[in-house]
Amino acid sequence: MRQRMLGFFSGFPSHHFPFEIAEKLKSELAERESIVFVSAWPEDYERNDSDLEGMYEMFTEQGMDFRRHRVIDSRSEACEAAKEIRVASCIFLMGGHPGLQLSMIQEMGLAEAVRESGGVVLGVSAGAINMALRSLDTKESPVPYEGLGLADITVKPHFEPGYEGVLSALMRISAELPICAMEDNSAIFVDEGGISFTGRIHWIERGVYSPFSPEKLKIPGKN
Repeated sequence: MRQRMLGFFSGFPSHHFPFEIAEKLKSELAERESIVFVSAWPEDYERNDSDLEGMYEMFTEQGMDFRRHRVIDSRSEACEAAKEIRVASCIFLMGGHPGLQLSMIQEMGLAEAVRESGGVVLGVSAGAINMALRSLDTKESPVPYEGLGLADITVKPHFEPGYEGVLSALMRISAELPICAMEDNSAIFVDEGGISFTGRIHWIERGVYSPFSPEKLKIPGKN
């Protein structure tokens, strides 16, 4: 992998990083030249500007200030956006609509820049979905689609075990595709040291529902 680290996040309802996640980010983001947020609502500029500052504050309140921070959406010029992604210390794929985010990335020619980045790549909710080799947006379809291919980790964010309808759907899909069902405030990290996680994550494969462990993932060059 080219990236220093990949981080898959479900969501942060309190709008603050949990302690374990904050500490991991601090250790991996010693270099903080720039952070680029990639919108999952490309046309909603007011929302993007507000979310940019709100999400950036999650870093600054943990002492992780960057020299530059910006959001990429439909206002952005494609060539300039690609340049910023290539040199970013951190790329953060935001939450929202997975299909709209991936379409914007593809239409602006940013996918290669993300894949070739040497920085830290993080994704929350929609962003985490789109980081996968095989992405799954259960709100739209039970059929997986081709994501950015950063890792073969298919996630279902905002998972709540008590919702039997969602679990039943995931069990059916898992006959062909293993799924990491992530509760909020959880994370999966992939770096040169291997795979680690924090929070409550469930593994669903071939209709079997069990606790997640890193050994269940097969990352090229990692296990």
